[in-house]
Amino acid sequence: MEISYNSNASNFFFILMDLPGLETAHCWTAIPICFIYVLSVLGNITIICTVKSVPSLHTPMYFFLSMLAMADVGLSASTLPSMVAVFLLGQRKMRAAACFLQLFFIHTFSVIESAVLLAMAFDHCIAIREHLRYASILTTTRIGAIGLAIVTRSTALHVPLPVLLGRLQFQPVNALSHSYCVHPDVLKLASSNTLVNSGFGLFVMLSTLGMDAVFILLSYVLILKTVLSITSNAERLKAFNTCISHICAVLLFYIPLISLSMIHRFGKKKLPAQAYMLLSYLHFLVPPMLNPIVYSVKTKEIRVHILNMLTLKRIKYCW
Repeated sequence: MEISYNSNASNFFFILMDLPGLETAHCWTAIPICFIYVLSVLGNITIICTVKSVPSLHTPMYFFLSMLAMADVGLSASTLPSMVAVFLLGQRKMRAAACFLQLFFIHTFSVIESAVLLAMAFDHCIAIREHLRYASILTTTRIGAIGLAIVTRSTALHVPLPVLLGRLQFQPVNALSHSYCVHPDVLKLASSNTLVNSGFGLFVMLSTLGMDAVFILLSYVLILKTVLSITSNAERLKAFNTCISHICAVLLFYIPLISLSMIHRFGKKKLPAQAYMLLSYLHFLVPPMLNPIVYSVKTKEIRVHILNMLTLKRIKYCW
């Protein structure tokens, strides 16, 4: 029997995956997912507004923190439409053009977040190793240039993804493995040759996430070398403490990513579908939610100003 294919992106659909075994429990699965989204957006917007409104926080460290919060808001907003459609509205069908657009934004903001984490590692490295020259090295102009370079790199590398996918042939209806569109998941459903797409996707991953991870590791090797050379235990501990929040953010981002990559290539058939999907949600949903909490708890300046804002609002409400 011959199967007909259509390469026109307006004529075929992708079916988004619900949580296996919980297809009829949308009301219950929607509650924690909505809670995660609300907490992510409120937490990151609070970080951005706090840094913007407090002049004493207009330093490189907090500018980079604002960039991280913006990337988290963008990543949350990228996965939100399809997650709402699946878990709140029960709508699992998604047009190919919308799917390609969503995966562009998901991967772009993921790479932006990775690059910002690298910039923050560089910031910590300069602050610890070149403390006296810190202000002259990381000027406001250079921070702006770094931010522009991050956005330009991430956007330029991912623009070809939806274009290349649009040239492939798919069946009229294609079932995905997630509640949102990501490049590897869409690519495996193509019926035509995907060698160019796979090669380009691998190049993008290695040149962004791979390189960023290596340079973050090198930054911490240099930081560790400098910190261990400090004779005072108190100063050594103080230097380590400045890095704890960033280390937590890096681990939250990269551990689920590396785990997903390993499972996707070597052990997907051995792992239950529920566990694979939960790990995927952990990668895309949890870091934007936990990053503001980690930085609010571990960074005294952020914590104090947020508490002051809440206290002032409470006083005004009482009056």
